[in-house]
Amino acid sequence: MRFLKMLVVALFIAAIGLYYFVYVTSPQATDYFIHYEREAAKLTRKEVVLPDGTHYFYLEGGRGEPLILLHGFGGDKDHFIRIAKFLTPHYHVIIPDLLGFGESSHPTSVDMSARVDYTSRAQAERVRALAQSLGLKSVHLGGNSMGGQIALAYAAAHPAEVESLWLLSPAGIWSAPQSELEKIVEGQQRNILFIRNVDDYNHAFDFVMNRPPLIPRPILNVLAQNSIRNEKLSEQIFTQFTNDSVEKRVTGLKTPALIVWGNQDRVLNHLTAEVLYKLMPKSRVVIMDGIGHMPMLESPEQCAEDYLYFRFKLQAPDEK
Repeated sequence: MRFLKMLVVALFIAAIGLYYFVYVTSPQATDYFIHYEREAAKLTRKEVVLPDGTHYFYLEGGRGEPLILLHGFGGDKDHFIRIAKFLTPHYHVIIPDLLGFGESSHPTSVDMSARVDYTSRAQAERVRALAQSLGLKSVHLGGNSMGGQIALAYAAAHPAEVESLWLLSPAGIWSAPQSELEKIVEGQQRNILFIRNVDDYNHAFDFVMNRPPLIPRPILNVLAQNSIRNEKLSEQIFTQFTNDSVEKRVTGLKTPALIVWGNQDRVLNHLTAEVLYKLMPKSRVVIMDGIGHMPMLESPEQCAEDYLYFRFKLQAPDEK
């Protein structure tokens, strides 16, 4: 009986400590949990300055063929850390903060004499320069949303250098049926993805995912700060990449591709998968039930299993 009382007291003290850690020291808690997730995925934070002065931060880990993963609009490299732990045992995984996001350089038109190009074509060339700086002559590419659009642009421009594509709700196929977000923007309502404050961030978090990971509100409020600081630049970037279609450039592209979409995606209509499938003769499609716009965060294990199977099938490809 005494042991039981001591256990209850110990659990109570632990709960109070956890509450204090998360709710009172939330910046430190956020750093701790991110570091823990990176460690679990065997990823190390690194940085490199390219010859043109562009400063990239990225995560790297694992051994095998190189797999570069590109985050979506408003995201950063840590959007892939939960799924990365299933990938690093098989591949050399590299996850950069794209230019204009996360810790990487944030050049704006104010900083430079000419307009900064954030289209998928320009971003793809920057990712290629990053790959070359790391000594990679050919790569497998994966990307979510805007990152998927950039991956498509990379493969279209340099097909001999891209072994395969993993497209998680990719943007850039604008002839597809409209999504809920596109209808909101067309109706001249404020874009949910433009973040002015923590409430905007929390609303966007729930909008883009149907099965979001459980993250306490104080941690989300800390994560919101980068998006809030980046609001004006984000609006410029959004305008550029949404006015840039990769559809014509990828028509007939023979790079093997796995197209993944959640059937509850509110950002980009999941019927886009069928449009893209018809454009790319060596593509395959997986529609994930009950998943929103970010499969790698909502269902990381299943998403990884589908990708590993796809890569296995590349060793003995079937005709489409």
